[in-house]
Amino acid sequence: MARVAMALSKLSGDEQCIIFVQLCNVLDPRVAVAFSSASSELWALTQSERQQLKVGYDMATSLCRKLGWRRCKQLREAKTLDCDGRGLTLDDLGLLGSLGPVLPALEVLEFYNAAAGIPDVELHGVQRLAEKLGAGALPAVSDLNFQTMCVGDEGASAFAAALGRGAMPRLISLDLTDTEIGDAGLVALAPALRRQPELESLYLWGNPLGDEGLAALVAPPPPPAGAPPPTSGGLAKLKRLELGFTQITDAGCATLVSALDSGMLPALKWIQVGSGHRATPACTSASRTAVTEALERATSRAARPCRRSGRFKVGATRS
Repeated sequence: MARVAMALSKLSGDEQCIIFVQLCNVLDPRVAVAFSSASSELWALTQSERQQLKVGYDMATSLCRKLGWRRCKQLREAKTLDCDGRGLTLDDLGLLGSLGPVLPALEVLEFYNAAAGIPDVELHGVQRLAEKLGAGALPAVSDLNFQTMCVGDEGASAFAAALGRGAMPRLISLDLTDTEIGDAGLVALAPALRRQPELESLYLWGNPLGDEGLAALVAPPPPPAGAPPPTSGGLAKLKRLELGFTQITDAGCATLVSALDSGMLPALKWIQVGSGHRATPACTSASRTAVTEALERATSRAARPCRRSGRFKVGATRS
């Protein structure tokens, strides 16, 4: 502690406070509090911040208890978080979003049916959560499930903004099944999804989205003249796309066929535009068959080997 005090003596009060703020973690406030006690000057300067830290810790403790944990350490170290049936409020979801930077281990986050029977959470819960997700939030989350939550177009736009700020950079699977997202929501969300370099599975079943939203996702217009091309993403790793029970028509199916034939979805292995009880009712059986055949062609091209420099590569044609 003496060495810390000596080092602090060489810093200004503002510099000491900046370090203190960077150490603040409402799930583990001990480090920041210990640091602030290294000198009487810093202790006096951080009195207000320590009080705010205590309030944040108390709120986080209450949230942890709702989630079924007795200690904040359990949330801090959790790899899976299932919010179903926890009775979370709008404030709870906002707090959870703000905790994103201090949940480094979390990999799976599920909200399936989490807002059932709570009207304000049903309407605004995802939006409140997303608005609090900043750059680098939830850095390890790979699987996010909003199934049956009322995301809506506003929630989709807020979630797109969160992804644009750099939240959830390792997202692999996104489940938006039956979340009330229409064309406007998917148009807002599509650019952010296309920039997710690891995205492999996207579930949009049961949403009132149609051809416009689909085109924004799989066949966006080219960038303006002179603008640099995108350097990553573009759904390059997308393997599974669920579009059953949407409002996609034959025109949307034609967009999918074009995207597949042009190589815009190079990793796609499975797509659902409907058969049986999961059919997309607005498009004909012939159009759905055309999509299936286009996927088979794309899969065949991707699996066809090519000899180059004495080696075989997947995804090219034979030279």
